[in-house]
Amino acid sequence: MERRGESVEVRGKTVEEAIAAGLAQLGLSRDQVEVEILSHGSRGLLGIGAEDARVRLTPRVEAAPAETQEQVLSEEYWEGPEEEGEEARAEVTKAPALSPKEVERIARDALQGILQRMAIQARIVSKPPTEFMLEGDNPPPVVLDIQGRDLGVLIGRRGETLGALQFLVRLIVNHRTRRWYNIVIDVQGYKERREQQLRRLAERMAEQVVATRRSVVLEAMPPYERRIVHLALRNHPKVTTHSIGEGDNRKVMIHLRQ
Repeated sequence: MERRGESVEVRGKTVEEAIAAGLAQLGLSRDQVEVEILSHGSRGLLGIGAEDARVRLTPRVEAAPAETQEQVLSEEYWEGPEEEGEEARAEVTKAPALSPKEVERIARDALQGILQRMAIQARIVSKPPTEFMLEGDNPPPVVLDIQGRDLGVLIGRRGETLGALQFLVRLIVNHRTRRWYNIVIDVQGYKERREQQLRRLAERMAEQVVATRRSVVLEAMPPYERRIVHLALRNHPKVTTHSIGEGDNRKVMIHLRQ
């Protein structure tokens, strides 16, 4: 399969198979793309000289016109309880607010307990939040960084294990305090490094969109990483962003401002 900007070219035994493969790759539905049939393919003679069908799928940029960047950022604010599921929302009550130091103590205790049960020896260090962890007038999050040796197991593929670890710590804090607090768990500064990588990627892809005047669709990302891309380009004078796809296939599209 060959990518051309926001489009993808896909092969299949039939046109329909090629279209289905392209939709799966983009994480879009049939009515969210333009389909160009490049070749209907050929069965050949007794299988000799057979050719695959080829199609080009292009996401419809105009398919998300009313979705403002502010709405996207609000929906993808990764630190809110709506990202944590029904269990976390059920724990949020009107309990008295605690001081940041008290919240940090409870979160640190919860995280240390998890690490001990995993037989992992590491230090837990409090760190200031990065700019991408802040959201409007909401209180800044409590950030705990796990430091030690051979901690890759706590990060996992694309940060999935780290996300699960953070989810558990938040649930424990929610349960103990009967109130939702923004807790960020990092491992050896992984999230800070990932933020820098995504920011550079967003800026590079924005330059490509301006130069080619063709939209670009990035790979599927979790909400936190999509939000970094949105924020990195929020004030760009020539491009804007919105998200497409559903669930784990949700991606950021970068395109020229109208």
